Amino acid sequence: MNRWVAGARPRTLPAAVVPVAVGTAAAVGRVDGGLIWWRAGAALVVSVAIQVATNYANDYSDGVRGTDSEARVGPMRLVGSGAASPGAVKRAAFAAFGVAGVAGLALTFAVGPILLVVGAASFAAGWFYTGGPRPYGYAGLGEVFVFVFFGLVATVGSAYVQTESLFGLAVGCAVPVGLLATALLVVNNLRDIPTDAASGKRTLAVRMGDLRTRWFYVVLLIGAFLCVIPIAGLAAIGAALAFIGIPFARKPVERVLGGATGPALIPVLGATGRVQLVFGALLTVGLALSL
Repeated sequence: MNRWVAGARPRTLPAAVVPVAVGTAAAVGRVDGGLIWWRAGAALVVSVAIQVATNYANDYSDGVRGTDSEARVGPMRLVGSGAASPGAVKRAAFAAFGVAGVAGLALTFAVGPILLVVGAASFAAGWFYTGGPRPYGYAGLGEVFVFVFFGLVATVGSAYVQTESLFGLAVGCAVPVGLLATALLVVNNLRDIPTDAASGKRTLAVRMGDLRTRWFYVVLLIGAFLCVIPIAGLAAIGAALAFIGIPFARKPVERVLGGATGPALIPVLGATGRVQLVFGALLTVGLALSL
């Protein structure tokens, strides 16, 4: 069982949890009778299940293509390491998508059919990241997927299932959430530049090169905190609590700019996840207190 937990890549899960928390908090005060908690719970199940499904799908697709191998560093690759068969990992991915689908259908019945379209797009994006004949993750578009789906869609969607409307605060909060989620992928791909380049996986990091990828990571982190300024100034002053998270970003930034490579970047992935969790928790509390 431990190998399946490791294969789900738990260090990436903040990218699924934070947008739901922030989007739900942005809806505070906009729902007659208060937040609808079962919808928030269902949205969390959908987000986490899609993240896990995407991780398993990535493991399966990279494994059968031969992109993953024992030589790669980072989280366990179930197929590449031989810890699980391709068929078993594929079934695990579909099972996780199924969990997301059940929770999503419950929300669809409560909110409306638009969620079916959003859910189908999210499932397709998760599978075709490294799956299918022309995976877009191999073309350097993975960061776009993460920003859109684990930033904009997950955050705005979590607010939408509460209010059944779109509003500016949710969109504004989705941007820094998306930037931090993207930073998780960037540091992951920075670590894998040598093996990805050798296997023909042309991620954005491979295309940009080592140095520019490091600075891109830093820009994403700085940009996330800068986004708080207009949110606090125009809509919710409590959002400024997120600035307390700045010290948590110091160590991963120092390691990335210090030239850490390979296994030395593994702790940076965890540290980036902590930055997102702290940022998200503080922003969530700040929004809830302000609205």
